[in-house]
Amino acid sequence: MSVTHSLNSLRDSLKASDRMPLVFLGHGNPMNAIEDNVYSKSWSQLGKSLPRPQAILVVSAHWMTQGSTLVDVSKLPKTIHDFYGFPDELFAQQYPAHGDPALARDVVAILASHHAEEDDRWGLDHGAWSVLTHLYPEADVPVFQLSIDMTKPLKWHMEIGKTLAQLRERGVLILGSGNVVHNLRAMRWGGKAQDFALEFDKLFTDKLSERDYGALADTQQLGSLLRMAHPTVDHYLPALTIAGASDERDDLTFMTESIDLGSVSMRSFIFHSA
Repeated sequence: MSVTHSLNSLRDSLKASDRMPLVFLGHGNPMNAIEDNVYSKSWSQLGKSLPRPQAILVVSAHWMTQGSTLVDVSKLPKTIHDFYGFPDELFAQQYPAHGDPALARDVVAILASHHAEEDDRWGLDHGAWSVLTHLYPEADVPVFQLSIDMTKPLKWHMEIGKTLAQLRERGVLILGSGNVVHNLRAMRWGGKAQDFALEFDKLFTDKLSERDYGALADTQQLGSLLRMAHPTVDHYLPALTIAGASDERDDLTFMTESIDLGSVSMRSFIFHSA
């Protein structure tokens, strides 16, 4: 199914629901923020299809913490250019959205069982603003980020999603930004997809479709294939958090089902009320 057809068929159900959908976007190359390509176009189309949120909570692969879960409570989150070697045009990009300190502090309280803490030093990294600039180009929806604790097992991040799911009833869009497969060491510029990338992408898609979330969080079962797809799991964890926030009332739709640069899955997905 094409992206356009998927989003057109989704639009009515998304607009009709009182409960916000859950979105995971494979953000890939930072240049997607300024390029007009299939990925940026799909994000723009999605932004036009989504109901307007009261606020956006972003779980990005690029805010990694050790031993704590931080929530950005700043009023005006700064735009972070957390990369190097790219054109000046990319470094000039700003996403001047307001934060939502009151809601962010509510999230700290909601995640008390996960030892969440306030933080006002982060902002919006490129995992957040590179997709938000297409979803909501006017930067007129409050947005704040949640960090990923790299010391915790995969299941922990699914449990955080389950705890955060209550925000959907309050008009909050929970947005995960990472990649289902992310191995920069194995990139092939202009080359075909690596076999391991195709295999893990299919495994993830099948298990997510079957709602077999336990398999997606079982490092022993995933074994060496997980290590090939993710030498570090930072880009995988946001997908697990979004999966954990879903429930039996949700339908699942996939977008941009492709492997970029040989070893980066751009697969994106949306959970939405049936």
